[in-house]
Amino acid sequence: MYCQNCYLNFEQKMNHPQKRVKMTNDSYITKLDIRNVKLKRGLLSKLDVELTERCNNNCIHCYINLPPDDPVAKGRELSTEETKDIIKQAADLGCLSMLFTGGESLLREDFEEIYVYTRKNGIKVFIFTNATLIDTKMIDLFKRIPLLGKIEITVYGMKKKSYEAVSRVPGSYEAAWRGINLLLENKIPFLVKSVVLPPTKDEIPEFNAWAATIPGMDDPANSTMYLDLRANHDSEIKNRQIKGLRLSSEEFLDFNLHLADDYLADLVDFCSRCGGAQGDSLFPCDAAKHNKGCVDAYGRLKPCIGLSNPETAYDLKKGTLKDAITNFFPKVREMKAKNPEYLARCARCYLRGICEQCPGKAWAEYGTMDTPIQYLCDIVHLQARRAGLLNEGEMSWEVEDWEERLKKFKAESPNTSL
Repeated sequence: MYCQNCYLNFEQKMNHPQKRVKMTNDSYITKLDIRNVKLKRGLLSKLDVELTERCNNNCIHCYINLPPDDPVAKGRELSTEETKDIIKQAADLGCLSMLFTGGESLLREDFEEIYVYTRKNGIKVFIFTNATLIDTKMIDLFKRIPLLGKIEITVYGMKKKSYEAVSRVPGSYEAAWRGINLLLENKIPFLVKSVVLPPTKDEIPEFNAWAATIPGMDDPANSTMYLDLRANHDSEIKNRQIKGLRLSSEEFLDFNLHLADDYLADLVDFCSRCGGAQGDSLFPCDAAKHNKGCVDAYGRLKPCIGLSNPETAYDLKKGTLKDAITNFFPKVREMKAKNPEYLARCARCYLRGICEQCPGKAWAEYGTMDTPIQYLCDIVHLQARRAGLLNEGEMSWEVEDWEERLKKFKAESPNTSL
């Protein structure tokens, strides 16, 4: 196993035109001047691995969670050896970074074995968790074998009442804060984020102030405001519940303005640099790029973890990561929208840079990848009108001079040099 940080293969080392030095123990090394070495980029730099869809919380807004002891889910999940095989394949392809997510990733009984195996393969680890299962044994593990990445914790409330109104599990508030305090006491790096929900939205300023005191929180904490429907279309009842938790477009804008006075100015600046019509391509984002991927709990490699369309998933139980990355994902990246409504609206919309419309969200919402999501459209149009990106009554896909507008906004932006 070669060092994952430089990813130099054997042939590069042995054939490099530098002087070899004879060692006293009859082994050989090659001295390399790093300025003269062309580093080889691996086929895969980052892999997200969903260890389970099961969770010990039962959050009111969750798009994926299954009960912690769900026998069907447990029976379908990748085994320890299957998971380790994927990790080994990822390491062989040059993977440097791996995210373990869920459900609740720490719920897996074999989590420690999977974690240690990943680190032994030279891969730094990131973890998404609710922190309720972090105990002294896990702290000892992370101190003995550091992640090199960070733990990212979703905090569902600053008070017991709000937290458990979201998690719907008695005792989860105390368990989560016990885990958070263990991390703080032992100086193990972590980040926090939250979700804007009816029980939590009034606590977000308090949450942000607390988050700013955490060592290693270099950027302001993120609070999720977009709530996705169930990715697997497994419960219409839960979908109706999630829709009922969403902020209206007016509430969405007012909430952001309350948190940041320069919200609209930042919106204009970002759109001036990243806006523009993106045509009929379904994947203009990072999804399906050749050096990234997401593996779900059942061994399917996807462009993003929320996209459950079987047409964009590769079964790793029947093939390899290398084949998926080199042969399957290029075909996914070439997928085009066919829905006439999408082509008339989203494909021509110059606000796509500030809109959350994507194949994963569309699939969860409608079971297609190219249906415009009206909820997202309402949010972005209201923001654009308030920011001066759109005139009253205009629809973004009807604007003919959008390129001139973006040039004008960019020229006026104080952050043009960024």
